[in-house]
Amino acid sequence: MGLNVTQKLIKDHLVSGEMKPGEEIGLKIDQTLTQDATGTMVMLELEAMGLDYAKTEASAQYVDHNLIQVDSKNPDDHLFLESSAKRFGLHYSRPGNGVSHPVHMQRLAKPGKTLLGSDSHTPANGSMGMFAMGAGGIDVAMAIAGEPIYITMPKVFGVKLTGKLPDWVSAKDVILEMLRRYDVKGGVGKVIEYYGPGLDNLSAMDRHVIANMGAELGATTTVFPSDKEVKKFLAEQNRADDWEELMADQDATYDLHDEINLSELEPLVAKPTSPGNVVSVSEVAGTPIYQSYIGSSANPGYRDFAIAAEIVKDRTIAPGLSFDINPTSRQMLTNLVKELHIASLLQAGGRLHQAGCNGCIGMGQAPASGRNSLRTTPRNFPGRSGTKEDSVFLTGPEVAAASALTGKITDPRTLDFPYPKVKEAKNATVDEGLLNAPLPIEEARQVTLTKGANIVSIPEMDALPDTLEIPVLLKVGDNISTDEILAGGARVLPFRSNLPEISKFTFESVDPTYVERGLNSKEKGGHAIVGGYNYGQGSSREHAALAPRYLGLRAVLVKDFARIHWQNLINFGILPLTFTDEADYDKLAEGDVLTFNDVRNQMKQSDHLIAKLQGNGEEIKVEHALSPRQKDIVLHGGLINWIKARQKQQQN
Repeated sequence: MGLNVTQKLIKDHLVSGEMKPGEEIGLKIDQTLTQDATGTMVMLELEAMGLDYAKTEASAQYVDHNLIQVDSKNPDDHLFLESSAKRFGLHYSRPGNGVSHPVHMQRLAKPGKTLLGSDSHTPANGSMGMFAMGAGGIDVAMAIAGEPIYITMPKVFGVKLTGKLPDWVSAKDVILEMLRRYDVKGGVGKVIEYYGPGLDNLSAMDRHVIANMGAELGATTTVFPSDKEVKKFLAEQNRADDWEELMADQDATYDLHDEINLSELEPLVAKPTSPGNVVSVSEVAGTPIYQSYIGSSANPGYRDFAIAAEIVKDRTIAPGLSFDINPTSRQMLTNLVKELHIASLLQAGGRLHQAGCNGCIGMGQAPASGRNSLRTTPRNFPGRSGTKEDSVFLTGPEVAAASALTGKITDPRTLDFPYPKVKEAKNATVDEGLLNAPLPIEEARQVTLTKGANIVSIPEMDALPDTLEIPVLLKVGDNISTDEILAGGARVLPFRSNLPEISKFTFESVDPTYVERGLNSKEKGGHAIVGGYNYGQGSSREHAALAPRYLGLRAVLVKDFARIHWQNLINFGILPLTFTDEADYDKLAEGDVLTFNDVRNQMKQSDHLIAKLQGNGEEIKVEHALSPRQKDIVLHGGLINWIKARQKQQQN
């Protein structure tokens, strides 16, 4: 039986386990990606491990999130990251060079390789015929040190694409259609692999758009073949020698299957406050907006900006509207300037920002209170835009540009002019100027890390005790995101390398009393959190596990977890438990005290634990899905302790 692209990639990198869905497998990692909101912690972890030099084929540290420099914290951290990249043998993408995902695609991505990134949208590089996954920072640190990544073998969900996108419809509508069909949990435990004749009409950057937001489906990753479109893209980047063909075998099969006829798609919009809340643009047409936002890693291509520029060319945006233009790479911005597209956007009333993540993660461009924002970004979780009561709609560049002209959500097919055609850039610039290459190993060994006052080492964490008597400090519902656990944005992210300070923002939008109560519980043995479905969806930020752990969190009991956050909890020694009977969720309330006896032995011998509800003695049965390796990590109190124990064993 033939193999699909996903199976070929996994088979070529398999170091342990069997390729059976549900089994734990270990994969060799060829490349890694870190960004500045997560990378400072990764570099501290590499220092704690005593790493001499990166063991990957290519690792890159990008500065794209924390670009606002209102004081010394962010620039000090940039210096720390630059010195760390020099010390450990990483590429370093300087501030202003652009968002990690498209820049990595332009400069380092290679078909047939694996990529692990401490950013949940790392799967965007699956557009290049790669197996690219998001993970917590410490997993990426391990990969840089040459360790495999361990995941549950996913099912492969094959999506056949046929037809051709109609006018006013773009690649963003393909992934929004998937979200309309399957919502934010539809990809859990799966790799989404696209194939079929419709691929001939989707460029490599179109595929990036689709693969990027596969993260919103909850998918392990998204995979595309490496075909003539990928070959063309690499040739345009002066990297033709990096191309190799990677296609599914003709008799390849898939565990699950669906089909999308591109010709039948229409412009779509995801309503607040979930990427899965997708409707036709016609259903929300006429909704007034304060802001229209073009850019982000979810729409990072030249075409995404050029089509918006052509739509607003020689026209003026609506009165009172903020038209925000967020270029995704310095190279992209240069080419848009050369082709006069930036001039068209500015003349129409656009506000041009520097190349980076910016408003996508609440780092500037927050909408006014009580007003609607229409964005080409990947997420619209509550508060992510930087405005607490935000109301963010997600869409593609055609709808965003058309709506900028009218001041309300507009179906672009109703505009009184024909669909403009975008031409490819002539004599396009290839820009490597702000991507510093790694130092040779002997030079790297001479580098001293530059640490500002805001760089604080990770505190030591204790092993899992044999008895837990812990109150339920917080009970939450379904789809709690990492943005709600620990927000991004200009107030919070500057403290990403200072755990005691960043922990003060934990769950602030859910329960402002959590931090103080957590610290009090820490002195008495810690606490538990109870949640519903899809707990921890969204960003890969490990701070959303690390900060609650610092505040005393020992166990999370939920109906189910989002993949990356589940792994992050394990990495920091927090018990990730699911209810054996989901009805038990309703039996628990904030303030209830749970007792776990003989925890360590129970974990070693079984996948089930019993918690007794103090007061009435009722038993709550819970279970976990930990492999023997993951059990050992939790028992040690987290991955750092586990690594230290391994190193001590090896020395003895």
